[in-house]
Amino acid sequence: MKYVILIHSNPQPWGHPTSDYLAEHQALPAEQRERLNAEFERLLTEMSANGELVAAEALADPSTSELYRWSGGEPLATDGPYSETKEHLAGFFLIDVSGPERAQEIALAFSGPGETVELRPAMWPGGEEH
Repeated sequence: MKYVILIHSNPQPWGHPTSDYLAEHQALPAEQRERLNAEFERLLTEMSANGELVAAEALADPSTSELYRWSGGEPLATDGPYSETKEHLAGFFLIDVSGPERAQEIALAFSGPGETVELRPAMWPGGEEH
């Protein structure tokens, strides 16, 4: 089953990994930050080794994005990424796992202080979840 893990964070200040730039993460004791980072790297290594990690990308500064919407029957490009929000999509991971329980386990490990992690089943051309 394929899932997308979406990483949302506040774009100010901007940088990757997002946790390094979040006050909530920076407020943790150094040894706790190091442990969390090591656990995350271990999980990524494990997922790569067992084929669960399909793709992952950090996304550029949200001020560089554009939105495309229809207006007056024509596509219209506007500044993005969202309208009137303090969060943005910072990156994503596409995973292929045995079921929802494993996807939930991974998504929980991806969450951290000051971040929002969204887990969503992937949809395929026929519209069904896989």
